[in-house]
Amino acid sequence: MINSLFELVANFIPLTYLVVDGHFGNNNALQMARQVNLHIISKLRHDSALYVPDENPDSSKRSRRKYGDKLDYRNLPDKYLCKSVIEDEIQTDIYQATLLHKEFAQAINVVILVKTNLKTHAHSHIILFSSNLDLTFEKIIDYYKLRFQIEFNFRDAKQFWGLEDFMNLSQTAVTNAANLAFFMVNLSHHLLADFRKYNPGSGIIALKAYYRGFRYVREMLKILPQKPEPIFLAQIFAKLTSLGRIHTVSTGIEPS
Repeated sequence: MINSLFELVANFIPLTYLVVDGHFGNNNALQMARQVNLHIISKLRHDSALYVPDENPDSSKRSRRKYGDKLDYRNLPDKYLCKSVIEDEIQTDIYQATLLHKEFAQAINVVILVKTNLKTHAHSHIILFSSNLDLTFEKIIDYYKLRFQIEFNFRDAKQFWGLEDFMNLSQTAVTNAANLAFFMVNLSHHLLADFRKYNPGSGIIALKAYYRGFRYVREMLKILPQKPEPIFLAQIFAKLTSLGRIHTVSTGIEPS
């Protein structure tokens, strides 16, 4: 699949990283990415056994020690702390280190985000990692966040644009239906950027209701013997384009 993607975007979009969810947070996925000259960014299990590389190997021994101390997530070394912020009584500490995992064939760049509730002192953590040992913690976090947008795109394509409803069977028809669903996701988000200037908080349901009502009004005007006055016409547009919407209607966007 990755090689097919390379062929599709060859000489158009340079690809460097493969961002995948925790299901692919393993050595097999890492090695697969490296075989096609990509670096992986993924997530490890919260209880993954990570080790500090042994910094003082005994050179006199024939077999040098590879693994140092096992990482304790409740007492992470201060030397790995990169950033600490407090927002809404939640403290977020971000740690970064090059660590070892016994199931990985190479060292990995690990970023650990620890969140602590300052009231209850409850805390949790997530572990991100990359095969690129030089990548900063900001980049690893930012790139991994992009994966969630992919999830949202699939959700919108299924919920609003028929990705899981079409009944096509042939390869070309399935490809066209899937591409149309994702095209509509992109188009709707583009339209929402302007729509929300006058209708804050609106989503795709409101956007679809607006354009559906807009179409109804246009078709109705075609059968009228005389076009209504502009003031009355604006009221018609406002009324019909509000049907099926959740949020209140704004007349900031006027039909042209």
